[in-house]
Amino acid sequence: MNRIFSPGKLMLTSEYVAVDGALVLALPTKLGQSFFFEEKNDDQSLIFWIAYHQDQLWLETIIDYKTWTILKTNDQKSAEFILKVLKNVQDLSETKFKTNDSYHLKTNLEFPPDFGLGSSATLMSNLGQWAAVNPFLLNEQSLGGSGYDVAVAKEKSAVLYKRFPERIYKRVNYEPAFKDELIFVHLNQKQDTREGIRHYQSKPKSQDLIKEFDVLTEAVFRSQILEEFSELMTIHEQKLSDFLEMPTAKEKYFHNYPNFVKSLGAWGGDFVLTAKSGDYKSYFNRQGYHQIFSWQDLMM
Repeated sequence: MNRIFSPGKLMLTSEYVAVDGALVLALPTKLGQSFFFEEKNDDQSLIFWIAYHQDQLWLETIIDYKTWTILKTNDQKSAEFILKVLKNVQDLSETKFKTNDSYHLKTNLEFPPDFGLGSSATLMSNLGQWAAVNPFLLNEQSLGGSGYDVAVAKEKSAVLYKRFPERIYKRVNYEPAFKDELIFVHLNQKQDTREGIRHYQSKPKSQDLIKEFDVLTEAVFRSQILEEFSELMTIHEQKLSDFLEMPTAKEKYFHNYPNFVKSLGAWGGDFVLTAKSGDYKSYFNRQGYHQIFSWQDLMM
């Protein structure tokens, strides 16, 4: 079978405010999602979909794409989502699901689903490349969201991304001089990004806030001094905390840790970023957090 790969992502700046057009700095991870495909001219008009999480089977489904009917599955809800996405692929593509061929499609997500590294975005990117369709449009029709994660998956690179007034993004090289001092700590849970966005959108819109995060993102991208970067991360957290009326990750979990703690994505779950301090591994282990990654461990 042929293979396509898209990396996962971490959102370094502008979580939530990205949906209103704030500039985002987002980074690719080594772990991502692979997509394997084979097409057979056998007049079956069927899709055989198999999905793995870290090489462990979790979804099998057979779909008749002439009637868009699920013929067989071990997970009805997940199969319905796959059917919706593939029907969107058919609508956007000039070639896929237009004949009577059968499609044997397989995915393998290399990271745990609760890592929040972009299981959906990597799927959109892979399907977009396979079907020669716009992955951003596919994502909008299937899921919604700002699309920054699709940009990272598509480009396999760090990106500076802005959604409004029109989608603009560029590949960038982001490896700060102090990268070996940074660590990523997983908070042992997956946060519902859409729920967080609904909470953000319940607040009054502020163009001044968007501009402030544009400036912050540019400053973070340029920063090559850890002390300056740390201050920018702290400012970023506090601005969002004040707007969302929510405590920061540091206030909730790590109030006595001596360095900054920055949420990466939806607040309350997924990863946080911080810097090494003393016996940092023992500190986080005592708090109940054992999944700690260096820059080299996690970033592409």
